[in-house]
Amino acid sequence: MPPLRIAGYAPAESTHGRALDRLADGIRSAGLQVHVTHNIMDEGRPATDLLRLVEAGELLCCYFSTSYLGDRVPELNVLERPYLFGSLEDAHAALDGELGRDLTLATERRTGFEVLGYWDNGFRHMTNRIRPIRTPADVAGMRVRLQPNALHEEMIRAWGGEPVAVELSEGVRLIQEGKVDAQENPLANTVAYGVDRVHRFVTMTGHLYGARGVYANRSALSALPEAPLIRSAASDAIAFQRSIASDYELELRHRLESAGVEFVDLTEAERAAFAEATKGIGE
Repeated sequence: MPPLRIAGYAPAESTHGRALDRLADGIRSAGLQVHVTHNIMDEGRPATDLLRLVEAGELLCCYFSTSYLGDRVPELNVLERPYLFGSLEDAHAALDGELGRDLTLATERRTGFEVLGYWDNGFRHMTNRIRPIRTPADVAGMRVRLQPNALHEEMIRAWGGEPVAVELSEGVRLIQEGKVDAQENPLANTVAYGVDRVHRFVTMTGHLYGARGVYANRSALSALPEAPLIRSAASDAIAFQRSIASDYELELRHRLESAGVEFVDLTEAERAAFAEATKGIGE
């Protein structure tokens, strides 16, 4: 049997790259060969190719932000409500509980995926190249790169910005060329995609929680005698990825501050103003 192929869209040293390696090690322990592609964009391909390749059976599995599946699986859009979770613990408990089960069933009903669980993509924060952001009014007039998701666009409009919803590789190009002014991402992604080299200002808005589903080709996985071991390896990789993600964010903040990036920590009142401006989105 040829090696099983798994892939992602982040550098090998990222928490997602390290978790992909952890998953690969678990699969190998079942006596199977595995080929890992850490970042498909290094091959000149858009990140969204991953979902197509898994459904076509060319990859056994990948991870991907749930927001990209919102059009196909409307139930997933519940995760795109601004300020839905108050902490990582709240988010993990929801995804490991009834909410996660409902989202998994909806995804499997509408796609060819088997959902192996949810990795942590952390809370998303605003970064930009123009000025510190402390209020929604500070976003006014900025062109903001977003994931292609209607609720994200509505959120940026509520803050007075101009949403530019494009696929990741195109978004990185626009950021690097200065054709957009801002973006929103967890710190790990901001660094992984080189945005920190362009954007001097980071505001810790924590406005959205990012879940990354671990998606397998349902038919291909079910046909493998080792499928239970692969599912167990995925569960182990999920626990591992979550355990290292929050510490990595603290490490990245220290690194960015040392490099001269300016951080804005919102007061409770300032954070409440951002939340109030987006009240009702996605409900």
